[in-house]
Amino acid sequence: MSSSKESWIIGRFASKEAKEGDPSARMRAGQAASLIGIACNLVLAAAKGLVGFSIGSVSIVADAANNLSDASSNVVSLLGFKLASKPADLEHPYGHGRYEYLAALIVAVLVSAVGIELLRESAAKIISPTPTEFAVELIWVLVISMLVKLWMMQFNRSMGFAISSETLEATAIDSRNDVITTGAVLASALLSQLTGFDFDAWMGLAVGVFILISGLKLVRDTIDPLLGSAPKPEEVSYIQKKILSYPGVLGTHDLMIHDYGPGRQFASAHVEMAAETNPLKSHDLLDNIEQDFKRDDHLIMTLHYDPIVTNDPKVHTLRNQISEMVKTIDPRITIHDLRIVPGPTHTNVIFDCVRPTDLPFSEDELRKQVSELVVKRFPKCVCVITIDSSYISSKQ
Repeated sequence: MSSSKESWIIGRFASKEAKEGDPSARMRAGQAASLIGIACNLVLAAAKGLVGFSIGSVSIVADAANNLSDASSNVVSLLGFKLASKPADLEHPYGHGRYEYLAALIVAVLVSAVGIELLRESAAKIISPTPTEFAVELIWVLVISMLVKLWMMQFNRSMGFAISSETLEATAIDSRNDVITTGAVLASALLSQLTGFDFDAWMGLAVGVFILISGLKLVRDTIDPLLGSAPKPEEVSYIQKKILSYPGVLGTHDLMIHDYGPGRQFASAHVEMAAETNPLKSHDLLDNIEQDFKRDDHLIMTLHYDPIVTNDPKVHTLRNQISEMVKTIDPRITIHDLRIVPGPTHTNVIFDCVRPTDLPFSEDELRKQVSELVVKRFPKCVCVITIDSSYISSKQ
């Protein structure tokens, strides 16, 4: 749980506008968090550097360098929030929000670099040992450092959650790593004093491995939104349920969500409505849904009208039957936009089939399997199938 002081700070900078994704408000909140991080990390780096050099401890000097690197990361975050808040222009009509994702990636790379450097320094000391002195000042500076970093971890995590910031969430993980790193340095100092064996370099080696693995995981996580990762299941579920909540909406499919940075999401979907309804009335409802998403969720939504024949029982029954058939291939497969065109010798059954991206066979193979299932049940039907790709997680 956040302390009252921390909650006051978050409330002071993470305004309602920042939480709702307003670029200017998010920039102010993110920059405030970055400046606090810079100040804390510079003080910790100076204190640890003085103690580390005075007693000849490679792990403490490395920990000081880690704090200095954290301050650099905070500077990167500061610039990231500033650049991400730039308004859209002719060259970037969707804004500059992805600068924040780039800043998070740079922070992750810096974390990894700290792990590599700590590994190098520790290995060098193992090969060529140098004595490490023990001092009371060491205990104090490390304990204070852990307390400060614990607060920074919780502060950045809370602020990152409040304004949906990948950069601050990465910074929170980095602060958590610092608590573990500093705790390991403290443990090695105490063990070395009690046993007479110098654990300094070995502990530095173990911590370096931990930081490097954590940094590489951060790199992976921060690259995902830049590559266009699937939207979160709860986001998809919310959008689908909201569309379906309007009277007159029979179904929705082909949802796509595009992420151009925090507070800059765009989406599109197809909405099934009764073909017998006045098209002007249906169009008006779709306009209202789009405006509701923009007002309530700051989401630019574009909806496509799909007319569905509802007064023909034969079409309705056939749609339900084929929907059940395709699920025998894979439960995630769905169909939509089904219509029939009767003829003297056969009936064309025209529909779209949504293929999960991780299905273990091709579009042509899926088309063939679905067609065989339908023809086996309805020999006079000829399937005309369009295969759609799913742009949301196949776990939906």
